[in-house]
Order: sequence, then structure tokens, then C-alpha cells
Amino acid sequence: MNNFQLRTVNVTRYVTPLREGGSMPAIAEADDDFLYVLKFRGAGQGPRALIAELIGGEVARILGLRIPELVFAQLDEAFGRTEPDEEIQDLLKASVGLNLALHYLSGAITFDPTVTTVDPKLASQIVWLDCFLTNMDRTCRNTNMLVWHKELWLIDHGASLYFHHSWQNWEEQATRPFFLVKDHVLLPWASELEEVDQEFRAILNGEKINAIIDLIPDVWLEGETNFPTKEAHRKAYAYFLETRLNHSQIFLKEAQHAREILI
Repeated sequence: MNNFQLRTVNVTRYVTPLREGGSMPAIAEADDDFLYVLKFRGAGQGPRALIAELIGGEVARILGLRIPELVFAQLDEAFGRTEPDEEIQDLLKASVGLNLALHYLSGAITFDPTVTTVDPKLASQIVWLDCFLTNMDRTCRNTNMLVWHKELWLIDHGASLYFHHSWQNWEEQATRPFFLVKDHVLLPWASELEEVDQEFRAILNGEKINAIIDLIPDVWLEGETNFPTKEAHRKAYAYFLETRLNHSQIFLKEAQHAREILI
């Protein structure tokens, strides 16, 4: 069970960029001698993508899904001065301080739905999770899942909670269906959504949601003009998730409807 704490590591070596999407993550080594996929707060979407990554990843973990360990990753001011690539050097300079990283699963392969079939229960769990988080990024084009030691691992939740990029009508969005579920790579197998909804609603609650929200570092909440205080900002995330949980039938019915059309 999640103890609602993340380790903090110091990044010691930039290994190689992962040129996928616009965020330019990288494989990096830390002072615990492990390799991590490092997500930079200085990347295009800034701290909001890290907040979505943190919330999405830890919700997934609480619900019993496999996700690489998340850690806070401290980037020193001197780090990257020898980096010859100017674009990467700019990214490193903009990301000095606290970033987020996922444990690197060495030897993992990208999930391919044409090669690997997924158990209906697991597929339903992941579809439920992504509807809950409004995660638009689990499609055939980009599954954001890895197969590691013959088990399915979830990565990259930075595209979740997309309402927080503008905070427009965010209270209303908490109770909206997730229409993009129609493109979810696992939807064809997700035949146990009702059972999963009951199970996950019994696991997830306001106390656990708030404990995850409390993990968000203050520095990631700076510069947000939609809220008078960081506490109000945190409460908005908690309100959104608790409201969404209490109205799960709305996104559940949309997922079932989309699946009926699909199959």
C-alpha cells in the first residue's frame, strides 16, 4: 500500500534524451545509482505536466496497478553545463530544482495490442483509471504502457487532468463524460467496468486523494493566477477528483457506450 511519500534523489548524470512528444524527457542517473526517466519542469507544459504525472501515477498505484516508482529528482544548477546540445542545455537550465522521475525499466518493450492480449479485468481497470483521470494519451498510436517481465506497466500520465491547463469550467468538467475513451487502446477488452467501478470506489476515497494532493511540492504551484493561495489550488485538485469519483457512473456509462459501438 502506498505510504504517501516519495523519495528524493539528486540527478548526477544526463545519459540520453528520449525524443518522444514535446516534453523531451531523458534517461538520467541519480545518486542512488539507479537510472530514471526524468520529466523536466522546464519543458513545454511546465509543472502542470509533472502534477498530472504525480497524481495519475499515485492514483494508479493505490488502485493496485503497476507503475514504476516515482521520485522527486533534484537538478543542481551546475548540472548540464557540459551538455553540447543547446536545446537540451536550455531545458536543463529551466529545470533547476525539483523535477519528477520514474524508475527506468531496463529491457521493457512498448505494449503492442496486436501482439499482447490483455485480461478483461486489467483492461477494465486501466480504462476506468484513464476515464477518471481524463487521460487522453493511451491510444493505439501511443499506448504509454510497457511490458516488463511479462507484466503490463503504466507510464506517462502527464496528459491527464487536461482541465488544469486553463482551469475554465473545471467544476463542471468534473462531472462530464470522458468522450475520448472511444480511442482507448484497451477499450475492446474492457468488459468488466461495472465490477471495477465498485472495487475502485471502495479503495479510493477523499482521504487518499488528499494525501496524494499533499505530495505536490509548493514550488510546482507557484505562478498560478487562478487561485489566491497554494492551499486553494490544492483543494481544487482534490475537489475535482472527489467529485469525479462520486459521479463515476457518468464516465462509466460513456465508456460502456463507446465499447458497444466499437465491438
